[in-house]
Amino acid sequence: MKKFLLACLLAGSLTTLQKNAQAQNWQLVWQDEFTNSIGADWVFETGNGSSGWGNNELQYYRGENAAIENGQLVITAKRESFGGFNYTSARMKTQGRRSWKYGKIEARIKMPAFSGIWPAFWMLGDNITTVGWPDCGEIDVMEHINAENRTYGTPHWRDHNNNYASYGGNTFCTVTDYHVYSIEWDANYIRWFLDGTKFHEMYIGGGINGTSEFHNNHFLLLNMAVGGNWPGFNIDLNGFPAKMYVDYVRVYQDAGGNPQPGTTIQAESYTSMNGVQTEATTDAGGGQNVGWIDANDWMAYGAVNFPTTGTYKIEYRVASLNGGGRLSLDLNAGSIVLGQLDVPATGGWQNWTTISHNVHVNAGTYNPGIFAVAGGWNLNWIRITPLSTARVTQSDMVNNLINNPVQAGKGFTIYPNPVRQQLNILSGESLTGGLIRIFDINGKQVLTARPAGNQINVTKLPPGMYTLVFTKNQTRITKEFVK
Repeated sequence: MKKFLLACLLAGSLTTLQKNAQAQNWQLVWQDEFTNSIGADWVFETGNGSSGWGNNELQYYRGENAAIENGQLVITAKRESFGGFNYTSARMKTQGRRSWKYGKIEARIKMPAFSGIWPAFWMLGDNITTVGWPDCGEIDVMEHINAENRTYGTPHWRDHNNNYASYGGNTFCTVTDYHVYSIEWDANYIRWFLDGTKFHEMYIGGGINGTSEFHNNHFLLLNMAVGGNWPGFNIDLNGFPAKMYVDYVRVYQDAGGNPQPGTTIQAESYTSMNGVQTEATTDAGGGQNVGWIDANDWMAYGAVNFPTTGTYKIEYRVASLNGGGRLSLDLNAGSIVLGQLDVPATGGWQNWTTISHNVHVNAGTYNPGIFAVAGGWNLNWIRITPLSTARVTQSDMVNNLINNPVQAGKGFTIYPNPVRQQLNILSGESLTGGLIRIFDINGKQVLTARPAGNQINVTKLPPGMYTLVFTKNQTRITKEFVK
């Protein structure tokens, strides 16, 4: 957040050292999707710091100014008197809880734009408490000031001559829309991206020009300041209350090897479909989305390789005016059903949010498909991210159970879903003589029962996603539920 105390340009000779970006196998190692709450790895700053956090900022930071609204983090700057200041806002960080050396750091954010506002997504070195700033290093992934349609990416450090240094870049950006702001950081470079397009980079190989600070762990920060040395002190009072929306924050690190293709599938890239149409999208990245999705519509996609047996996170970029929709993910024309998700109301056909679930998949190449159990939603993309791998043990055994041909049964339904205590089963056939087995997301059998009635007590199960497998004679039925 400290900005341009000195305009320090790297020596021109650095350009001869720069190389093209190389593909890396980014593995998700940490995330906060802000679905229902602010994650436990965030801590809040309070007050106005020293000299307005070193920038003569005008706000008083309070944890109460950060909240979850519709599955997003919202930092609200208010015009109100508190603690001797005329404005309040929030500043949160992962210091002391989570930090990283190198990786891909990204967040999807939209912000206000008016005179005096200063939102930021940034990083500071873990050693700031011992060496101070700027010796700890600072990486500003995103900063925006005032009413500009522009985003800035800037590193700050103490150079080899013991002087403060910064080397900033910027690009045009309609900040009041959602965009993905990210850096890719390794032993040689820090590169800045807007919606996947690089707009700035700095060479840090070997700690050149004193950049050794950027070879240490850094923690994350999110905040929205009011006024300060960089945006100035002309505050447009009509801009309050001002809200900064953060859809998610994610951290990836290089897992080595070759990245797997097809980890993100554009919804409109189907190989076949039933009943849907495409349209231009206003979501980040542009392009098209699939819409006019009604119950029993579907989209099928080309081959995707799942390189290892294990747990995969499947994310769906969805929008729905009124909610009530439900999607199902399957492989190979429905022969393997992986799970279903409800699509929430987002307030508009182009108001996008990300929903996700974790599924277990055996290594192999499959053709995924999306089936509309209930319609009334749009789909922009699907993202597949490996979370863990497992040996062929119980997890593969449960997959064999689930993936074998299933007889549908007569009206087999479980409810409520999500469940807290008692899981009710409705079936057109008697459950007597059957066997119920419940498996967790890793394929471990956690409960077995011979049903005498139509209820299963799941009180002792920890929160998570589960698969219920009911077998009787030649009938096998699987149902997923959430506790």
